[in-house]
Amino acid sequence: MSQNTAILTTRPNLTRPRGLAKVFYDVKKSLTTPTTYLVFAGIFLWLFTWWLLCEGLKVDRFDKLPGPITVAKEFFSVQPFQGISLFTDIYYEHIWVSCRRVAIAFGVATGIGVPLGLFMGWSKRFRDYSFPILETLRPIPILAWVPLAILMFPGFEAPVIFLATLASLFVTTLNTMLGVDSIDDAYFRAAGCLGSSNWDIFKNVVVPGALPFIFTGLQISIGVAWFSLVAAEMVSGDLGLGYLIVDAYVNSVTVPMVIGMITLGFVGWVTSVMVRMLGNWLMQWHVRALALQGR
Repeated sequence: MSQNTAILTTRPNLTRPRGLAKVFYDVKKSLTTPTTYLVFAGIFLWLFTWWLLCEGLKVDRFDKLPGPITVAKEFFSVQPFQGISLFTDIYYEHIWVSCRRVAIAFGVATGIGVPLGLFMGWSKRFRDYSFPILETLRPIPILAWVPLAILMFPGFEAPVIFLATLASLFVTTLNTMLGVDSIDDAYFRAAGCLGSSNWDIFKNVVVPGALPFIFTGLQISIGVAWFSLVAAEMVSGDLGLGYLIVDAYVNSVTVPMVIGMITLGFVGWVTSVMVRMLGNWLMQWHVRALALQGR
């Protein structure tokens, strides 16, 4: 009994910080690694190169583009000369409209693509019917769908959401199907030997086994939804970051165009991080399983 007590008292504390304490712990830990400093060094190098080409040396063709100082002055101006800054309501309206469209498109593509990919990977007969159709439609560029989308759906909102959903759907479906294909056949045989029904196999083998590929596909899917949305907003839109970029180009105001591009990159990065964090949270069991295997 005393030996067990000694073992328990000498065992290291395996509890980890949670909630806000975990955030501060992660930030403090990141400052001890070179990764954080390399990130900031990369951002500084990019900004310096941009300034050098556009405002420092004024290299030919680049001197027609606004540099980082010009963009920053306009972006933080209370009364922007070219109409877009942090202090204008229309700027946030463009962001909100694009984020709403991406959220709807991403949700619809996930709701359709994940079950479709699961069934395509699980049932050979279902795949034989559906996969040729998917592979025929997938190579068609999103811009080629624009005229049909405008004819099929009224207004500005529905065509844009349809185009973003379509592009995101293909990525989600194929990655989910590949996730099912990656499951070892031994799991299916073991479940069958234990008397599991088809529904039990689908629920307990197919879905968990495909989850790593599903969340990888969702991270790609959210990025695809963004750039297809912008392409759609440039052709059929009244608001949104894509519309802001093309409207600035048409009116020959370059600073709002650059502001829209930078905002698009930042917002797209944030949404991708959110999907990745959700996937990591839901996939903690997979990380623990890999740790037990020494991988």
